[in-house]
Amino acid sequence: MAQFFQIHPEDPQIRLIRQVVEIVDQGGLIVYPTDSSYAFGCRIGDKGAMERIRRIRKLDEKHNFTLVCRDLSEIAAYAKVDNQHYRMLKSLTPGPYTFIHKATKQVPRRLQHAKRKTIGIRVPDNRITQALLENLGEPLMSSTLILPGEDMPLTDPYEMRDILGHEVDLVIDGGYCGFEPTTVISMEEEIPEVIRVGKGNISMFDRQPQV
Repeated sequence: MAQFFQIHPEDPQIRLIRQVVEIVDQGGLIVYPTDSSYAFGCRIGDKGAMERIRRIRKLDEKHNFTLVCRDLSEIAAYAKVDNQHYRMLKSLTPGPYTFIHKATKQVPRRLQHAKRKTIGIRVPDNRITQALLENLGEPLMSSTLILPGEDMPLTDPYEMRDILGHEVDLVIDGGYCGFEPTTVISMEEEIPEVIRVGKGNISMFDRQPQV
């Protein structure tokens, strides 16, 4: 049965955060809160944990995982960012956005889009996530906690424990954090393109995406 940690959303207990890091370092699969919804998380390149996420969510090989990063300096290690895009990232992070960039060589090939060689990157505005990333020392490989046949992610940590208790190693109860998806912005070209409207504000973009 999965462990269940209640972590304060505003003042995360460092003792519990360190225990979460130990679980991730040992190949564990966790459920954790972000600034848009709860998500699955595991260590970068952990093939076993990644396959567990695929199995739980019934995902095919085309699914794009996201690297959840601590800050802009960490993003630069995994995504190719020019000066113009850097300024935009600086203005929108931390926040409920996922940015699609060309991946660097540090990103395992199986995490990249098969054809475009891109990776999703995000910096959530959530204190539990930030504390976890700071102590982990590297990004989390992540996927939204949406179960097969559902349109929206789960929002109740107790329900998550009941449903996923034998599928994951840890469920973090970090309080209610919403259920809206992130706004997804492609940074593959010189002009960024909003490809999914979500929780993040898109008023700074001239062209609105088709929905």
